[in-house]
Amino acid sequence: MNWLAYEENALQKGYKYICGVDEAGRGPLAGPVCAAAVILPVDTVIEGVNDSKKLSEKKREALFDIIRETAVSYAVAFASVEEIESMNILNATMLAMKRAVEGLDVSADYAMIDGNRMPHLDIPGECVVKGDAQSMSIACASILAKVSRDRLLYKYAEEYPVYQFDKHKGYGTKAHVAALKEYGPCPYHRLSFLKKILP
Repeated sequence: MNWLAYEENALQKGYKYICGVDEAGRGPLAGPVCAAAVILPVDTVIEGVNDSKKLSEKKREALFDIIRETAVSYAVAFASVEEIESMNILNATMLAMKRAVEGLDVSADYAMIDGNRMPHLDIPGECVVKGDAQSMSIACASILAKVSRDRLLYKYAEEYPVYQFDKHKGYGTKAHVAALKEYGPCPYHRLSFLKKILP
């Protein structure tokens, strides 16, 4: 498979700084949603990179530093629990993606967005469904977003150990749901996501 097909296509159209964009944390019951944008040097394939969901945590952590060192530019951005609650998870995800693209030190002139929805950007781009399994730039962004969000959840685990955020990263596991029923939500929980769980 050609991990650079989408990047090469954009280069052929005359774009120079092509960023891949992905998010992590749309589904969890707690914590912000995180997005990352990555511009790689032309023709760069980083060994071992894949969709972050297919990699072990140890592998993602190792690749995190390699991607940051290799990238022409990268940025990580969040949309908070409050923003998720006020504008819904889809709009908050789009906001985090927009912030990531706008946070790049080297301005991108084209954006490849994982999924089927395009955030409001000032540059052209395209949506790539399952892009994290097809585009090197998007796969790198998926790893940066996932690791950045996981690290935040480890901090939440220290603050609120009863929920074991370090184990499930905020997803609705049996243990997480049991803790919610016993202790109720903490400030990091998305209350709109808990309606079916808590009476």
